Amino acid sequence: MHSDRYQTVREVADLLKVGEATVRRWIRDGELRAIDLGREWRIAASDLDAFLRCHATRPPLSESSDGTGHQQGGAPQT
Repeated sequence: MHSDRYQTVREVADLLKVGEATVRRWIRDGELRAIDLGREWRIAASDLDAFLRCHATRPPLSESSDGTGHQQGGAPQT
């Protein structure tokens, strides 16, 4: 039996300082694995760790060179 800890969408959103809609979008888009429990989603700690490792190479918007949320070179960050 797998002994992973599971978190709610709200817990993940609070931890990452993003909105719950953002976490749900990541789940919907397949970026963040989650278990559908009917009306609720649960995210395993191991899946959250994998998501964070995968996205750790992206610099946050606050670290952009021009302060506009754009990377160097002017292309908008997606």
